[in-house]
Amino acid sequence: MRNILFDGYEGPRLPREVQLRRVERVIREELTPVQRETVLAYYFQEKNIIQIARERAVNKSSVSRTLRRAEERIRRCLRY
Repeated sequence: MRNILFDGYEGPRLPREVQLRRVERVIREELTPVQRETVLAYYFQEKNIIQIARERAVNKSSVSRTLRRAEERIRRCLRY
C-alpha cells in the first residue's frame, strides 16, 4: 500500500481522521488474523518481509502473498 496514487481523482476527499478510522475498521474487521498480523508488522512495526517470514517460520513468498492479498482486500473494502 505504499506509494499508491489515485491519479486523476477529482472527487471530494474525506477528512484524514475519517479515512484513518475507516482503514482501522477494515484492518480490524475484514482481514483474517494472519493478514492483520502481517499488515501490522509490516506497516506499523516496520519489519521487513524477511523478518516476518523468519518469525513465522514460513517462506518470504508466503508473507509477500499474504500482504498483497490483505492490501487488495483493504482497497476493495474502502471503495464502498
